[in-house]
Amino acid sequence: MTEIIKKYFPDLGEEQYELFGQLPALYEDWNAKINVVSRKDIDQLMVRHVLHSLCIAKLMPFLPYTKVLDLGTGGGFPGIPLAILFPRVDFHLVDSIGKKIMVVEEVVKALGLQNVKATQIRAEQLNSEYDFVVSRAVARSAKIVNWTNKLIIRDRSHELANGWLLLKGGDLKEELSEVQLPKRSWALQSLIDEPLFAEKCIVHIAKR
Repeated sequence: MTEIIKKYFPDLGEEQYELFGQLPALYEDWNAKINVVSRKDIDQLMVRHVLHSLCIAKLMPFLPYTKVLDLGTGGGFPGIPLAILFPRVDFHLVDSIGKKIMVVEEVVKALGLQNVKATQIRAEQLNSEYDFVVSRAVARSAKIVNWTNKLIIRDRSHELANGWLLLKGGDLKEELSEVQLPKRSWALQSLIDEPLFAEKCIVHIAKR
């Protein structure tokens, strides 16, 4: 199960590979009770959800003690895979749907992750501070920026400025034209060369 992770992240510890290896069975079990991952995707969980989430890490290797908000985490993506990869980074996974957060909490507990907090809350209700917001196809980029702009600390400790890292797909010209902040996009296949990532990208928007 972990061969695809080892292919792109060959220098992790055995404990991390073991945690990644537990994800398919955990999500299959929970998906049978509560549909948090598309049923057609569950057989390809490691690529479509886990590796897709980890594309963020190829662009942004988070430094220890970085604070990351996963907005609209759903079943825990991209937050849980990133939390396994970066055990010294703090992740706050939020979603407005309670049953999804319940699944996230149970998966986090089963994995024993100490660097993840999960909360059922709407973005507009948050008042914590973060270095980065990560998200997968939750809403248009301008909406995400508007919801969370006040939460992001201005800093330049990383190679890319603090801000937003958004996993997206399709033609984004119109969508990104709505964002009046410095931004750049990368094709996912330039980071992790998997056929399923064709037409997908990651967008970095910098906090001004």
